Amino acid sequence: MINNYQTPQYVSHKKQNVIERNYPLSQSTYNNLQFIRLSPIQREQVKRRLGEELQSVWNAIKKDLRTMANQLSEYSVSTELSRYLFAQTIQFTLFTGKRFQGSIIQKVEQVYRSLRGHLGWMFTVLAPYRIPNHVTDKIFKEIIKRTFENVGTTIIEKRWSEWEELDGRLTSGPSAASHRNAQIDVFARGKNRALFHRVFNGSEWSEWEHLGGELTSSPASISLGDDQIHVFVRGAKFQLEHKYFREGKWSEWEDLGGKLTSSPAVSSWNENRIDVFGRGSDKQLLHKYWNGVKWSSWERLGGQLTSAPAAISYGPNRIDVFARGKNRNLYHLVWNGSAWSGWKNLGGQLTSSPTAVSWGENRLDIFARGDGNHLIYLYWNGQEWSEWEDLGEYLNSEPSAVSLRKGRLDVFTRGNNNQLLHKWRE
Repeated sequence: MINNYQTPQYVSHKKQNVIERNYPLSQSTYNNLQFIRLSPIQREQVKRRLGEELQSVWNAIKKDLRTMANQLSEYSVSTELSRYLFAQTIQFTLFTGKRFQGSIIQKVEQVYRSLRGHLGWMFTVLAPYRIPNHVTDKIFKEIIKRTFENVGTTIIEKRWSEWEELDGRLTSGPSAASHRNAQIDVFARGKNRALFHRVFNGSEWSEWEHLGGELTSSPASISLGDDQIHVFVRGAKFQLEHKYFREGKWSEWEDLGGKLTSSPAVSSWNENRIDVFGRGSDKQLLHKYWNGVKWSSWERLGGQLTSAPAAISYGPNRIDVFARGKNRNLYHLVWNGSAWSGWKNLGGQLTSSPTAVSWGENRLDIFARGDGNHLIYLYWNGQEWSEWEDLGEYLNSEPSAVSLRKGRLDVFTRGNNNQLLHKWRE
């Protein structure tokens, strides 16, 4: 595939026929590119290969491309030339990207080296503009990265919102639960170590509600139906404490014992089943469950956790547990209905505990804080794990994620000023 790229010939401002191209640039753009001539063979190859995928990627990242074109315009590079070179870069990435292995960062570096080797004429064209190498490198690597992130998807499927500030004075990471289809309940520790709660009803956010308690951790929350929410925290003596909303009112705090060295995590695979997890004093994973009648004793499930766990269930008798382990990697443990698996290393460089969410059967979405306090993201599509993706931004705590419906993801975290932050994607 790589040999199909031929170096264009250059002619001095003589009118040349510029081929019709299917990618999203106007014909007038090509009429201005009179110094570039493509061979007949290359014309047919470009016509054949440029189609819906290139159109989709261009549409998904056109806002970013416009910004990068503006950066090049500071060095007197025309918008038409920038757009042409950007399209060549996206095309090259689509054609060659599957040949490279590793993380997205590693693949970006490999594609960029290959781009410079096989389409070096692009950088020859830019040479007279005296653009610093670090500027050129940054722009074209970003285009390659954004192409990888948007291959095979539409703009709606891939585009994350900006962070939304929802005020508050959080002293812990938040926890979010979906409730009554369109409702999201968010919990966090606030002043005096008390639990605070606010609700999104589908159109607007409520004020913060004070629910008391003496928390020594971030909370964990889960919804069991339309009118039942359960919240778990670590208490003043490091014991597990439980509070729930049912029949229109909140219960008192319930002491469930144990000795936790982390925030708890909670999941449910049945309307009468609750599974709670935490880290013990020996760094092993602890597990306690409600079977609809009574609470079990604590059990140890091994591991050497260096963070609080996260837990999620996407179906009956299925539990997926995640935690940070050695070397700051993410580790994964599964209950299949009859036995626990061993711990599996999923890589990554986590600087917080993870959060896990599922919007469908055999679908898992994992978020955590990574290096630079960025939000990082990993997902299971039913067949394989994705690469880790850096979603940028500054996190001041571990994130929490929830899904209202298929394909919808809402992520919450604490911001620089201890306010609640919210980011979402359909």
